[in-house]
Amino acid sequence: MNGVETGLVGILATLILVFAGSALLLYLIPLRLWVAAWASGAYVGLLTLIGMRLRRVPPGTVVTAQISAVKAGLNIPLNDLEAHYLAGGNVVNVVNAMISADKANIPMPFKRAAAIDLAGRDVLGAVKMSVLPKVIETPRIAAVAKDGIQLHAICRVTVRTNLDRLVGGAGEETVLARVGEGIVSTIGSAVTHKDVLENPDHISKHVLSKGLDAGTAFEILSIDIADVDVGENIGAKLQIDQANADKQIAQARAEQRRAMAVALEQEMRARVVEAEAEVPKAMAEAFRQGNLGIMDYYRMKNVQADTTMREAIAGTEEPPSAGPKREERP
Repeated sequence: MNGVETGLVGILATLILVFAGSALLLYLIPLRLWVAAWASGAYVGLLTLIGMRLRRVPPGTVVTAQISAVKAGLNIPLNDLEAHYLAGGNVVNVVNAMISADKANIPMPFKRAAAIDLAGRDVLGAVKMSVLPKVIETPRIAAVAKDGIQLHAICRVTVRTNLDRLVGGAGEETVLARVGEGIVSTIGSAVTHKDVLENPDHISKHVLSKGLDAGTAFEILSIDIADVDVGENIGAKLQIDQANADKQIAQARAEQRRAMAVALEQEMRARVVEAEAEVPKAMAEAFRQGNLGIMDYYRMKNVQADTTMREAIAGTEEPPSAGPKREERP
């Protein structure tokens, strides 16, 4: 019994080892993928497939991309596809982009497509945009003509991808910023806002002639004005603000002159008071020298009292009535 049990255990262990070895062999050698590649004309050796497994490169992704390229008539070395995957690129997207470019008669070598993909751009989307241009709509742009009237403009920019400048070229934000700057400059150089409203195509022609797509990843095909609206009268507002500022400056200067006049008046009154304080001293000196007598002093006091009485009477007199005067009968 012990010998029988030992034999069964050995057979079971052998079967387990055979199944494990078969599974490992099937993992290292994807026979279905090898057969598919051989049948598609994109033959890949078994050792190459095993090497991909050992280098942690999924054979299904790379070999499938190779099969697609061969069926499309493209000759892409398998080592280049594997190297691109190891560099962190999207192999399938690059191959599809090359196939689309080849069908559209756009020159797209593998190195350029790989560089665009590794730069973080969607190479397949770039090829599609190169075939089918994209329309970008700018936000509402405000500009002021020379007559002070504000205008709001919206334009649509038709662009297509420039594959030669896609790596290192500026994006859509730069194009929109340049177009907005051109619109503001064109409207600002117009004599009146009516000229812009009558001929809005002058804006697009002037902006398009500036070559705004230089240094960008796009080629501007056309710039079309979608809408132009009249805004506020900025010139009138500026004039009103300037007038208010001039008014405040004039009021400040007038207040300064008034304060100086009040100060001068107070200074003159102080001098008068100071001069009046010298009068008793002069009278005392005149008495001592005999130039002023007692009777002269009394006469002066009587004149002052009479003047004070007249002023009091004049101040208490009622003003004349505003109504019609009655005729006195004899």
